[in-house]
This record gives sequence, C-alpha cells and structure tokens, in this order.
Amino acid sequence: MKLTKHLFIVLAVATLFSSCKDANKDDSTTSSELKTETESTERTGQAFIEDDGSTTVLSIAIGSKNHTTLVAAVQAAQLENALVNAGPLMVFAPTNEAFAALPEGTVENLLKPENKDALANILKYHVTPGNYSKDFLKKFKKLGQANNGYLKVEVVDGEPMIGGAKILASIKAGNGIVHVIDKVLLPPTE
Repeated sequence: MKLTKHLFIVLAVATLFSSCKDANKDDSTTSSELKTETESTERTGQAFIEDDGSTTVLSIAIGSKNHTTLVAAVQAAQLENALVNAGPLMVFAPTNEAFAALPEGTVENLLKPENKDALANILKYHVTPGNYSKDFLKKFKKLGQANNGYLKVEVVDGEPMIGGAKILASIKAGNGIVHVIDKVLLPPTE
C-alpha cells in the first residue's frame, strides 16, 4: 500500500514537471522572467500537490486548531515541503499556548520576512529523523535535530521531557509522528 502511494506521488510529480516543460516550449517568456514571476506568486513542491489522502506531519498540524501559530511559522519559513517528505520524521509541535508564552513580540518578529532564516533554524530544531513513540524516547539521552543541533532527553516522573518540554499527545502520521509539546524549543545560542 505504501509503495503504491509513493509510486502515485512520483508519477504525479513527474507528470507535473513534464507538463510544465511542454508549456514552456510555446511560451516566449524567458526562463529568468518566468522564475521571477513564479517565485513571487506561486509556491511549488510536494506540499502544494492536491491531497492524495495520506496523512503527513504537515497535514496533522494544518488540521489542528491548537497549532495555527506553528503552521503560520512553517509557512513563513517556507518549510512545508520538508514536512511532507517520506521521512520518517518526528516533529515536536508546540501548541499555540506554548508560542504565546514566549516574550511579547517574539513570534511577530520571527514571522517577518527578514527573519526567515532564524525562524527556519528554530523550526528545524523541532524535527528529528525517526519515528519513535513517547515511551521509546525514554531510552535516549539526546536527539539529533534537523538543524544539526541536539535536544536533551530526560525522564521526569516516568515521563520523557524533550528539551524541557512535556509531551502532551502523540499522533502517528504516514511519514512519521507528531509529538504535541507544551513549550517552544529554542536552539542554544553560540
């Protein structure tokens, strides 16, 4: 079943690229002009392909009323495509309340276009390659994150704490798992 889904996605992407090539043959617009127009108005990639019914870590976040701030941050950092990859991905997803607990103005400042790289670094600090259950996380002392940083794992009162954050819920996805957490994880400053 998974193989069929992956083949379907590959076929859809190949068809999309093929049709885009054919359309460009008849267009007198230069590729650099086309690229500039496309970049400013249209976002592309796996995250923007019509839903094929598979649940991804991104679709779980988008479907959650408790993660609207996280989704806005992912969109501002343009990381949607990374969260629909085959994975497996383990995403530690802070709730809206976790973002609200940051110092006033922090989220608004990070969402500005000029802070896209800093925002992407913070969001990548919430992603680990793998697909580990909450209980299995107790076996780790640290986790390697997508931003090349590490998160400390501690067990407090029998529960895993990830970078000081408590896991509130865990939701399996087709490409990994989403662990809902009560704190925004901030990478250490150098």
